[in-house]
Amino acid sequence: MTTTSTTLPALTPGTWVIDTTHSAVAFSVRHLVVSKVRGTFDEFSGTITVGEDGTASVEAEISVDSINTKNEQRDGHIKSADFFDAEKFPKATFKSTDIRAKGSDFVLVGDFSLHGVTRPIELNLEFNGVNPGMGNGPVAGFEATTVINRRDFDISIDMPLEGGGAVVGDKITLTIEIEAGLQA
Repeated sequence: MTTTSTTLPALTPGTWVIDTTHSAVAFSVRHLVVSKVRGTFDEFSGTITVGEDGTASVEAEISVDSINTKNEQRDGHIKSADFFDAEKFPKATFKSTDIRAKGSDFVLVGDFSLHGVTRPIELNLEFNGVNPGMGNGPVAGFEATTVINRRDFDISIDMPLEGGGAVVGDKITLTIEIEAGLQA
């Protein structure tokens, strides 16, 4: 695990575990050029490890088979070899390599692996603060966003439209909302 160069304010040293009940991993992608399909990944996990010096590292894992676009037929197609090939590549992972301040927010940099390909990505990270929690210890909140290109991860299915454009766009917007609890 790589430690980062910027400290996150108010985070007690230790391991903060993502509370999947109060967190979400969502995406959107252009559909038929004129609209967007939105969905979530319902199974994911991750940790934020904060050192005594305040530096932090992040590791996360997403089960790509847990995709949910509210359309079973589309979900099945996305899980197929045309897109995720979820049987061969069941997980997407993220490991941070750096974190840096950007005004009052941060940029979280790391290696993202999807579909057997690992590429560096940057997420715009908003730190929402720490709350004492409800009897189980403190919780911290974060929101992160980024745009990736599916072709960078060898998801290159072409479904061109007769009048130009494609059924599915190349750019995927990821929005991650996290509540993490400090482990005792």
